[in-house]
Amino acid sequence: MRTNLDESASSNNQLPMLKLVDSSLRLCAVPLSIAAIWVTVTNQQENDTYGMLNYSNLSGLKYLVWISVIGAGYTLVAVASSWVRYLVSKAWIFFISDQIVAYLMVTSVAATMEIYYLAYNGDKEISWSEACSSYGRFCSRVKLALILNSFALCCFLVLAVISAYRAFSIYEPPFVDSKEMEEARG
Repeated sequence: MRTNLDESASSNNQLPMLKLVDSSLRLCAVPLSIAAIWVTVTNQQENDTYGMLNYSNLSGLKYLVWISVIGAGYTLVAVASSWVRYLVSKAWIFFISDQIVAYLMVTSVAATMEIYYLAYNGDKEISWSEACSSYGRFCSRVKLALILNSFALCCFLVLAVISAYRAFSIYEPPFVDSKEMEEARG
């Protein structure tokens, strides 16, 4: 049976490793988000028949850019803040912030995936033809932005789990007397 002293020593040994993983994931998410922004913002293609197609023509791609900017900015602030002793003790701040950014990233990946799907397959029920045969390079860059954003999303999902662990590990599990459990079952 482990004592509280053993448990606190074990969690203190895990803290620097967890902090290193946390900071590494945050630092990985920044270039992925910036690369997704750059690929999306510079994405345009002209077609003689249909004209110019630019990322700003599609609201889902503009959404990807804004969410990636928010994610990268938040991540830089969080990396700097994670090394400030006062803020490290505020696990709930990171927990709530990481959850919000992770969910926003999920929505931006979903929006981009929908745009890519419609551009690649079209929607025959409403007579909307696919666009990738006319704008192949544009579709390829949307796909690249989607992949980069998906990797950033993976970083944020793991960060959300880590921050949840940090926020909830400070609490002890509820104590239930075994006699009370026996009485409740019987």
